[in-house]
Amino acid sequence: MKLPVIKHLTQFIEANDEDYLVETIETLEDLTEVSSLKDEELDVIGELISNMYGAIEVHKMIKDGTPKKEALNNFMSRVMGAIDK
Repeated sequence: MKLPVIKHLTQFIEANDEDYLVETIETLEDLTEVSSLKDEELDVIGELISNMYGAIEVHKMIKDGTPKKEALNNFMSRVMGAIDK
């Protein structure tokens, strides 16, 4: 996951609507079923999906009253903590 990408997607949600990301995630998840995709392509799609889910999570924290910078930092800390385990 990349913080700048999640931050950008969070701004996109604020300017537009979370539904755009949800529908994009659904489309990308469906696309992973294409049998001719290479592992590298699946990795890129997976990274995009992860960043989108991350942005939705951060957006939910912001809606619940957490300042944006704090929400982004908290999310990335949780992700890094999960990786370290």
